[in-house]
Amino acid sequence: MRRVRHNAVTHLGHVRKINEDSILSLPERDLWAVSDGMGGHAAGDFASQTVIEALITAPENGDPAERMRAVRLSLLAAHDRVVAHAADLGAGTIGATVVVLLLAEAHFMAFWAGDSRLYRMRNGRIEILTHDHSVVGEMVEAGKMSWDEAEAHPQSNVITRAVGVGDVLELDKIRGDLQAGDRFLLCSDGLNKYIGLSEMACFLNDAPIETISQTLVQTALDRGGADNISVIVVDAL
Repeated sequence: MRRVRHNAVTHLGHVRKINEDSILSLPERDLWAVSDGMGGHAAGDFASQTVIEALITAPENGDPAERMRAVRLSLLAAHDRVVAHAADLGAGTIGATVVVLLLAEAHFMAFWAGDSRLYRMRNGRIEILTHDHSVVGEMVEAGKMSWDEAEAHPQSNVITRAVGVGDVLELDKIRGDLQAGDRFLLCSDGLNKYIGLSEMACFLNDAPIETISQTLVQTALDRGGADNISVIVVDAL
């Protein structure tokens, strides 16, 4: 029987007065998620919490395809609730990024919208499995800059997709094989804006599961920690 270990932390950071990030760790359902809200107090936190609540109530039974469909439908429902809430408030943009990891049998699956990320460490090699739905993310995909260069760009926080933004939620997805020893990292941008890709690989390659999330969060805090920071690390054994 496949076994999984995980470690998760979310932190307010040094500057914000409220944590607009929300995280979900349901190892008994092989389901994890990070959502980063935007829109300020009583808006961004509502959006990210709505995303997580929708995932919690998603049906958990069925084959992998049915589970993926349930996750997707839950995110679409969260989108509609956030849009309706913004209309009730007469507010401007309210939304939340999301990245979801789902394990099933010998495969992993993920959905995302926005710039919260999923990394994978396999055989000493790190990969960003998602691509940011952002102005700079599109530049990276076009080969105009690296991810590390994108973090320092003045438009690095301009998101092009999010739950609650636009009439229709556009989700990207990825699936692939799961190997023993795979280590996955889900995070909000409060982490990766302070830790570059090569250094992230060092952390993920060396740190034990018991302390890895706390170590990553503390590193971001030590380097400024101006945003909320959320980290989930999942090991397939």
